[in-house]
Amino acid sequence: MEVQGRPDAVEWLRLVYPGDVSGGNGRARPGLALRMLTEHPKLAESDATIACALGDELRIHQAIAADSAWVDRPGGPLELPPLIAVTHSSLAHDARYRDRLRRCLKLLLAAGANPNQSIGNRFPPHSLQAPGEHRLSPLYGAAGQAQDPEMVRMLLAAGAEPNDGESLYHAVGSTPCVRLLLEHGARPDPNILASAVAHANLDAVRLLLAHGANPNEAGAQRISPLLFAIRARRPPAIAKALLDAGADPHARTPDGQSAYAYACLAGPPEIVDLLEQAGAREELGVEDAFVAACARCDEAVARGLLAQQPGLFEALGERRLRHLPEMVWNGCDAAARLMVRLGWPIAARGGDEPFFGSALNWAVFRGNAAMTEFLLQHGASWTEQHGYNDNVMGTLSWASLNQPAEFGDWAGCARALLAHGMPHALRPVTDANPLERWVEIGGRRKAFSDEVTDVLLAPASRQE
Repeated sequence: MEVQGRPDAVEWLRLVYPGDVSGGNGRARPGLALRMLTEHPKLAESDATIACALGDELRIHQAIAADSAWVDRPGGPLELPPLIAVTHSSLAHDARYRDRLRRCLKLLLAAGANPNQSIGNRFPPHSLQAPGEHRLSPLYGAAGQAQDPEMVRMLLAAGAEPNDGESLYHAVGSTPCVRLLLEHGARPDPNILASAVAHANLDAVRLLLAHGANPNEAGAQRISPLLFAIRARRPPAIAKALLDAGADPHARTPDGQSAYAYACLAGPPEIVDLLEQAGAREELGVEDAFVAACARCDEAVARGLLAQQPGLFEALGERRLRHLPEMVWNGCDAAARLMVRLGWPIAARGGDEPFFGSALNWAVFRGNAAMTEFLLQHGASWTEQHGYNDNVMGTLSWASLNQPAEFGDWAGCARALLAHGMPHALRPVTDANPLERWVEIGGRRKAFSDEVTDVLLAPASRQE
């Protein structure tokens, strides 16, 4: 990617820090930040916050020597206290910078920095200028962003509060961080257990349960952890750990669906077996039996039920129809393809809220180019809305920049969408951040990853 003009400190820092720190809804992009630093080395000299972001021990030592109160004072273009700037730096994921940042954290704590200094969340609808009331701490940066046990250990030893509302929830991808936080008194609420289930981290689930997490208490998902594990098709060992800890095998969703029926319709047969062993077996009605046959890719049974009841799709209702987008959300492509071939309403919405999108939205979210093309060939449209009041173009923008799925092919999704009617991007927007290639597409300003932008702009020279 070529950058026109020298990026300023704010633009560079927005590559180092995620949106909740820098303002915006994008993820940190440390690789691009380091590339920009190579092209513009004087950026490293522009501000003490950048010294914290880079783990520049010498410059931090000089700043402390010049003004001891600096260790607790927000500063720089993002108004970050030094500990926040160090622990939230995405460069901690780069082996060349991890030890540097650890040493800077140790230096700041030794100089008396408050381990509980914080900033307001800047994630939209909040901003750098108008942050939210919810606070982000250094411990959240260390445990939830860097997921670095050594940083977590130093902060806890210095008196960091483990119950800060963020650290344990976001640490669940790192078992060592979870263990440290729990050992220092962090309390696992229902959302934290659900987060560990979502990350499919069996060890973290077991640790949380051992430290008092309630296997039956619903969190923000409004369903029990067991039902959430079923819905998100997590490994059977997760469901077994929950059942062993006392999860109710007869739990029901808010609309009254049993865990057993839910598992049959979501399609993980091993969890169905676990529930049967726990005594939760029941007979399914025709509608549920049809969805269950689709989920386990039993085309003969599914077609037989359709033949017996031609109006079956009309009888499914919203609760069952959402299983198509949820199959795509969970990467169950074979089941989703069967559903579509059988005539499933293709624009039905489902999946995680508040996104709550169609199957096409979820295919693009995951960067699943083959499924994107399949759905478009079967009548899906890029105009399908999701819960953030945008369409699939918006999904492509956010997902290509934030890459929520490993090995996603968002450029392939873009090609499929263009081939099926989504407008091309006609020209770049020249008055935007030089580190982001904003374009105008369909009369709207959007930003995409470099690879996707190249696909969207490919025909521009032919149109001028």
